[in-house]
Amino acid sequence: MSDRHFDALAARFAEKIYGGAKGAVRLAVLQADLSEVLPARPLRVLDIGAGLGHMSLWLAQQGHRVTLTEPAAPMIEGARERFAEAGCEATFIQASWQELDETLEGAFDLVVCHAVLEWLAEPQAILPLLRRATADDGWLSLAFYNRDALVYRNLLKGHFRKLRSGRLAGERQSLTPQEPLDPRELAAQLDPAWRVERTSGVRVFHDYMPPDFQARTEPADLLEMELAYRRHPAFAGLGRYLHWLCRPR
Repeated sequence: MSDRHFDALAARFAEKIYGGAKGAVRLAVLQADLSEVLPARPLRVLDIGAGLGHMSLWLAQQGHRVTLTEPAAPMIEGARERFAEAGCEATFIQASWQELDETLEGAFDLVVCHAVLEWLAEPQAILPLLRRATADDGWLSLAFYNRDALVYRNLLKGHFRKLRSGRLAGERQSLTPQEPLDPRELAAQLDPAWRVERTSGVRVFHDYMPPDFQARTEPADLLEMELAYRRHPAFAGLGRYLHWLCRPR
């Protein structure tokens, strides 16, 4: 298995991920979490696997100096267009994460790595790069597809044969990630180099709602409740994604 990029699926990715409530909740939770910890000064920010630049643009609009890296040409071109339309500047680098050591200069105050690990053949392999790229007093914003939530979703659907097989990864042309991450395994891998200081669930209940309930829910109410319960001890671990804010040891 190889790393998954989104050259052929950029438009579908944009529509499915950011074209509705799922994307709105994701951005709201990530932005709320980051707003709590980032200092009120311009930061040097690196966004690895920046996709279409939604998070990077928000950070640039807060006054930060942003570098976007993305291996898929259609995605990074879409990010360039998004920045141009907003009248914001950034540095754009089309490169896989394996190429970044040769490309980047210095460490960053904030490294963003959102929805990247689950598309890698060996997710743990990127962790040393994340540490090298992060300043000793900086932050790592890590969001990843939660295997626990995928298991729970399959339990609710009665997909017991699939669970017994242990094969939860998405198909090659699917937008279900190929390597959902076990939070306990990832925490153990991070522990030598990082302290996980804050955790949130992203979409802790939306994806489990019956479709007719989803359709009747007001977007503002949905965002309010997702933000309110993102750190609830019983619900946070059910988030389809988990967001961890980490400090170097």
